[in-house]
Amino acid sequence: MMKNVLCHIILPILFLSCSSSHHDFEEKNTEKEIIQELEKVISESLPKDRSISGAILKGDQLIWSKAYGVSNVSTHAMADTATIYRIGSISKPFTAFLMMLLVQDSIIHLNDPVELYLPEVKKLKGYSDHTKITFQQLATHTSGLTREPGLPDAASGPIQQWESKILQSIPTTSFESNPGEKFSYSNIGYGILGLALSRAAQKPFIELIQKRLFEPLHMNSSYFVVPNKKLSDLSVGMQELSGGRTDTETPLSEHAGRGYKVPNGGIYSTPNDLAKFMRCIQGAAPNLLTTENLRMMQNKMIGIGEQNFYGAGFFINQEKGLTIINHGGAVAGYTANFAFAKENNYGIILMRNYAEGEPDIYELPFELLGAFNKIKE
Repeated sequence: MMKNVLCHIILPILFLSCSSSHHDFEEKNTEKEIIQELEKVISESLPKDRSISGAILKGDQLIWSKAYGVSNVSTHAMADTATIYRIGSISKPFTAFLMMLLVQDSIIHLNDPVELYLPEVKKLKGYSDHTKITFQQLATHTSGLTREPGLPDAASGPIQQWESKILQSIPTTSFESNPGEKFSYSNIGYGILGLALSRAAQKPFIELIQKRLFEPLHMNSSYFVVPNKKLSDLSVGMQELSGGRTDTETPLSEHAGRGYKVPNGGIYSTPNDLAKFMRCIQGAAPNLLTTENLRMMQNKMIGIGEQNFYGAGFFINQEKGLTIINHGGAVAGYTANFAFAKENNYGIILMRNYAEGEPDIYELPFELLGAFNKIKE
């Protein structure tokens, strides 16, 4: 299990086993019994006026997909498998995947200095010939950059202006370590990565993700801006406040944009759509990346803690004999988790329209993957 100290450093981005809650999955003997136990856990612990949706993959087959609860507290609309949620930092694997596509196309190389395509990075605080940053360093959180820029309103503003927010943020961003020295989670680093990829490909970042990933994977319910005709499917985010109060206004306001946070946290999706991306990462058709490039994304490029690593866009955790590839996401009013085991290709995706509380989507995927690995079917 992940050490508690690491949970405090990275949560809520790294959704690992930091919770004290445990369930009875490993006592079950069949796939069906494990799924029934999951449904019981969700049904019994889901808070009032909240929703959660999930999907389970086995290889390239979707073996479970279900939604629970209220997706819109104002209209009392119930969640279903078409309900859309924000995925937060699960957007980062999409940005890293795009990077590998451009590497595969020989447009960039992993060790290219980003300044070749985005010379504005020279304005970073402390930038010099000794702190040149590469694409690989940005994608693996080893750039040495701080987690957030110093620009006060960097994370606010319309999505159409995200690139200008990146450029305004760069001169306010500094180094906390030397590039390549250690893992240090950086949201602004992934923002810079997305803009640099766009410059290299000479196309808008959002268009690249849509054309190179969403469309070929038939992710027809994934967006950076939810279209008007799909707004009825968008869950209403619920942000818990002190004293039992709930804030729906902040999550609502962020639908217009979160400033620079597009390549690192801008995607909306559903569990079933993310399952299509998971199949692709596991190597199922369509084969957008070569086996070698997919493997590279899932290589243990930098250590984080005991048995825990980061690749290109993914956390990699050794857990009870399994290698679990995963990433979580958290933004105002929404949390999500995406995890699969390399050894047996079981995968779990959970998404909800609230930030805290049960069922524990931080812990559940690891428990479930461990239980599935023990059954004999």
